[in-house]
Amino acid sequence: MVWWKNPKRSKFGRWLDKIGIQQKDFADKSKVSRATISKLCNDSYYSPGASVLKKVMKTIRTIDGSKRPDDFFDI
Repeated sequence: MVWWKNPKRSKFGRWLDKIGIQQKDFADKSKVSRATISKLCNDSYYSPGASVLKKVMKTIRTIDGSKRPDDFFDI
């Protein structure tokens, strides 16, 4: 449960909050650093590189198979 709300939270960060997954758990599952996941969640202008995007989307699809990169990132 989130005890505060960040108005600048990215689409990816809001999605993680909605489904109830913590950033550190997602980082462990996706094999992406916690710092990168934090940046993805809190910086709406950050665009991940190809390898990070691939790992993140693979993990997202294990949770919700209908999600696409366009749902979270401006690519």
